[in-house]
Amino acid sequence: MARAACYAVSQSLGKTYNPLFIYGGVGLGKTHLLQSIGNEALKLNPACRIKYMTSERFTSDLIESIRNQRVNDFKEYYRKIDLLIIDDVQFLAGKEKTQEEFFHIFNYLSQLNRQIVLSSDRAPKAIPTLEERLRSRFEGGMIADISKPDFETRVAILRRKAATDNLEITDDALRFIASNVTNNIRELEGALNRVAASSQLTKSKITVNFVSSVLSELISSGKRKGITHKHIIKVVSDFFDISPEELTIKGRKKEVVRPRQIVMYLMRSELNYSYPGIGEKLGGRDHTTAIHAFEKIRKELEVNEKLQGEITLLLEQIYNIS
Repeated sequence: MARAACYAVSQSLGKTYNPLFIYGGVGLGKTHLLQSIGNEALKLNPACRIKYMTSERFTSDLIESIRNQRVNDFKEYYRKIDLLIIDDVQFLAGKEKTQEEFFHIFNYLSQLNRQIVLSSDRAPKAIPTLEERLRSRFEGGMIADISKPDFETRVAILRRKAATDNLEITDDALRFIASNVTNNIRELEGALNRVAASSQLTKSKITVNFVSSVLSELISSGKRKGITHKHIIKVVSDFFDISPEELTIKGRKKEVVRPRQIVMYLMRSELNYSYPGIGEKLGGRDHTTAIHAFEKIRKELEVNEKLQGEITLLLEQIYNIS
């Protein structure tokens, strides 16, 4: 919704959503969206007077104008703007004089149907010590929430960046990154940059296993709470159409050996279980069996694209990524 609203505003300043208030967490692309509005508006009308700034810069400029006794010049400058874009507007909270001046500028521009676009890390009603009259103005237009990108969007972002950077990377490796780095776009692109740098330094092909190794610290620190060995067993057993009990009892049925090895690999890679602990949870097997299973799957991931795809799909299901 936020992206569509930004595009609509850029095509018709002051007529579609005014003001447009965008909010969302750190690293979700708010600043990028704001700048895209300005860039698009300028393409359509090169004479458009656009001002992009943070609320902190607005406050700083206001203080400077007061110090130099040029407040009228300050006000006059903003009254000539066709598109005013203020980033991180939550930092106006608690600044009474700044809020007062911004309120008057806001009203002036609004009455002339000049476009105002604001961003914040939270909705207007959640900004503390924000004057009620400003809150009311902020809520008077369109409020759009930027949520975390879903799995397919994360994959698309990674594909686009990989193509832009001329990075050779398998689709399964991209999906693995998207499965494990879920917080925001900035962190997602940072993870890909780290993988690319490591690949260049070591002259390594970028596979799922290579990505897992490079991002091991990032992935382990960001694991979702509530994932247990029982959950992994359930997901794997459903995936291979066998019962969970078959994975945990003694026996070497051919159709169960491979899924059990994958469970052992995932318990180690995702939950950091000790090898004796893995053996104990899977029918009291010896720790050497767990070591063998982990190393076997780890090495196969280097070359087996089918296995890479299976592990990626299993991780998506384990973490309920959509």
